[in-house]
Amino acid sequence: MAHNEAVDVVLVGAGIMSATLGVLLKELDPSLKLEVVELMDSGAAESSNPWNNAGTGHAGLCELNYTPQAADGSVDIKKAVHINTQFEVSKQFWAYLVRKGSFKTTSTFINPVPHLSYVQGEKDMSFLKTRFETLRQHHAFAAMEYTEDHGKLKEWMPLMMAGRPADQKLCATRMTNGTDVNFGALTNQLLAHLASEPDAQVKYNKRVTNLTRNGQGWTVTIKDVNTGSTRDIDARFVFLGAGGAALPLLQMSGIEEGKGFGGFPVSGQWLRCDNPEVVKLHQAKVYSQAAVGSPPMSVPHLDTRVVDGKKSLLFGPFAGFTTKFLKHGSLLDLPLSVRMSNIKPMLAVARDNMDLTKYLVSEVRQSMEQRLDSLRRFYPQAKAEDWRLEIAGQRVQIIKKDAKKGGVLQFGTELVAAADGSLAALLGASPGASVTVSIMLELIERCFADKAKGEWTAKLNEIFPAREKALASDAQLYQRISAQSDEALNLAAHQESEAQSIA
Repeated sequence: MAHNEAVDVVLVGAGIMSATLGVLLKELDPSLKLEVVELMDSGAAESSNPWNNAGTGHAGLCELNYTPQAADGSVDIKKAVHINTQFEVSKQFWAYLVRKGSFKTTSTFINPVPHLSYVQGEKDMSFLKTRFETLRQHHAFAAMEYTEDHGKLKEWMPLMMAGRPADQKLCATRMTNGTDVNFGALTNQLLAHLASEPDAQVKYNKRVTNLTRNGQGWTVTIKDVNTGSTRDIDARFVFLGAGGAALPLLQMSGIEEGKGFGGFPVSGQWLRCDNPEVVKLHQAKVYSQAAVGSPPMSVPHLDTRVVDGKKSLLFGPFAGFTTKFLKHGSLLDLPLSVRMSNIKPMLAVARDNMDLTKYLVSEVRQSMEQRLDSLRRFYPQAKAEDWRLEIAGQRVQIIKKDAKKGGVLQFGTELVAAADGSLAALLGASPGASVTVSIMLELIERCFADKAKGEWTAKLNEIFPAREKALASDAQLYQRISAQSDEALNLAAHQESEAQSIA
């Protein structure tokens, strides 16, 4: 009887999650035999692609939905601090790979870009000032600046201030140590590094058609989409990191922990500007408040993006709705995901989120002129000929069981793992890419618990000298580790020059 090929790890999907996990696992145990399988013909073709991804350096510096305001007017900063420390953990991993020589240059995937929050009107200005005063008390945000002065605002965001009335009420905060991250370039650098390692393969144009338990883990059936041929691999551990396709794969596995989960797909669109005369006047990521009733991923922002060494501006996102789970997916993805175990939560979410559904439909039906009107609230002098529509990637938001409501729609990410640690899937979206490393460390601690607490401890401590809790509570440690990462990633020199220009 012929035996299936055996590997230690199969990673499904060649995006930022699988690429990060693969490299991490090979650092922790170079003897692991590992294979990445990807449906498309290249890495980072879906959510990790820079034009598909809104998460380009989320560090809690400017995203107002991470700092909710309570009824008494106070602002809760716990989520912003947590995301900030998670991003610092990501930076530690990238800095480690730079020092090791795995990455030759860093500007291909990470570049310094200030992060700003901007609001208009007295109510929102009051919120932003309270947010600033609360955040500034934490060491991660001690360098934050606030101004209502039009002269200072013209220095910070000249493109956005041109043509505004002198008496318009608005204000902004700024953090100069923000970044723009091209997760597509980062993913492909990680995959190239991984493929150069012994016993590690990255295979494209491959679809997983079956997942069945065996005595040692899982048998993964893989079909070549070009030839139609199939092969079976036996793997001790399987990771489903295929973006929107992770949910159908999780359902295919049949693990008890995956029962009851559903998906709510949300598409996105951007306005994109490549005119160098416009682009040079905006060197920032500027976030504002989401419209009432809109989902968190629709927070409007005008971003500097650096892709393949070229700067562009993106404005949006404009939400949309399709039943596809992937940009290159099928309109049948949503209906085919309905199961007896998740139909109740999905119907409950449909019942409780009619406003959201109407909002998404209205966004889809917007004209180009309506989208430009939204842009002009940020950039009053925007010209139609400088902007074009760019279709973003799909985000499949999590639907899960809820004892009271029957089901809830959850924004964010969730790691779902089999009880024996042999399989894990990542569901959900933002701030996904920016906190990938923390999520993959959580996976390692759950699915490889004995090794993470034992033989891998020393290596984990070498790669990650400080984890989230320590970074959040120890100011000196935070500043030292962050400065070391910035130096390795070639971000420090820029921040020093920014500080001198402010002084």
